[in-house]
Amino acid sequence: MNDVQGKDMHQGLPGSMRGGPVKGRRWLRRLIWGVLIALLLGTLGWVVFRPQTAPSSPQGRAGRFSGPVPVVAVPAEKGDIAITLNALGTVTPLATVTVKTQIAGQLTEVAFREGQMVKAGDFLAQIDPRPYQLALAQYAGQLQRDQALLKDAEVNLARYKTLVAQDSIARQTLDTQEALVEQYRGTVETDKAQVNNAKLNLVYCHIVAPATGRVGLRQVDPGNYVQTSDTSGIVVITQMQPITVLFTLAEDNLPAVLKRLHDGASLPVTVFDRAQTLQLASGRLLTVDNQIDTTTGTVKLRAQFDNADGMLFPNQFVNTRLLVDTLKDAVVVPTAAVQRGAPGTYVYLVKPDNTVTVRPVTLGPSAGERVAVTSGVEPGDNVVVDGGDKLREGAQVTLPTAKAQIPAKGRETGSGAATPDDHSGKRDGASGAEHRRRKE
Repeated sequence: MNDVQGKDMHQGLPGSMRGGPVKGRRWLRRLIWGVLIALLLGTLGWVVFRPQTAPSSPQGRAGRFSGPVPVVAVPAEKGDIAITLNALGTVTPLATVTVKTQIAGQLTEVAFREGQMVKAGDFLAQIDPRPYQLALAQYAGQLQRDQALLKDAEVNLARYKTLVAQDSIARQTLDTQEALVEQYRGTVETDKAQVNNAKLNLVYCHIVAPATGRVGLRQVDPGNYVQTSDTSGIVVITQMQPITVLFTLAEDNLPAVLKRLHDGASLPVTVFDRAQTLQLASGRLLTVDNQIDTTTGTVKLRAQFDNADGMLFPNQFVNTRLLVDTLKDAVVVPTAAVQRGAPGTYVYLVKPDNTVTVRPVTLGPSAGERVAVTSGVEPGDNVVVDGGDKLREGAQVTLPTAKAQIPAKGRETGSGAATPDDHSGKRDGASGAEHRRRKE
């Protein structure tokens, strides 16, 4: 009965109370999702529809400044600009000679020191001459014998001519004697050539320097048997004074160089070390090669230097500077004044009211820290060389004229400040003296 009553009572409850726990959880989830969606929509609306404030960042190239911009300006001036071409070069001697023996024999003496400077004709080495002295004596003996035979044949030829004129002997005997005389004459000439050859061999035994220059390392020691087929030779002599430098230039620079050479100008060339800090030598352009290297688009040039101090050494890597021409009375400004941007190349020009204006310029050749300006700037115009990255058209600037007064003020302040110290020292000294008197 209790079970039936409980079932009837449960069935008599309202629907909302029958599924209460399940529906309550669904309602809670819907509420949470609704809150999240509302928050998301509110955040999105704030981002999209928030009021736009003016940017605080600078405007223009460097922004809008509250006061004048401190800059450094210098006046453009007239001057000469050297038109130079820089290139890499290699020191190349005019002559490099490998001293080889011209005759086979034992090397008996070496008369040079390694690294010595020699002149053409100086004695270098000696080959044993005795075999060639004996050969000379032998050929001299043969010459003497054949000369005697020739003399006898010529005497007989004179006799035969007389007998033929008297019709005492046959004409054939005279002809044979004439042929014999010519044969002996040929033999004598051959003997003379052999004698001269033996004398030349003796000269070859005495080896002298074929050129003036610096002697390298010795390639063979005394006592060795040297031959003409030896590839290394005895020593290598390199001409040091004068010496040349080979360097290359782009083919686009060739017309300007050739024009100056055709006008008869002597183009100076200066050589610097690898770091371009030390000037090694000064010389002149000697010649230009006869063709352009098609693989690199460059042409070779040779410059000659006296090299009196020996600063240039064969195969040394150097930096060359060729002075092609000098631009006279050009308007010159520091390279730091030139800016590059949308207008091209330009400078900031300081006007009398201490404002700047952008002035486009056309540049010419440059030399070091200076560059020529062909148009846009006149001599005396003040151009900004420091602080240009903070400028714009019409910006107010201050020039560092007051900075020169700061040291003077400092000196005045320092001199004025020294007075209290001195006075304090005097007061300290006076008080110390008074203290001593009181103590006494």
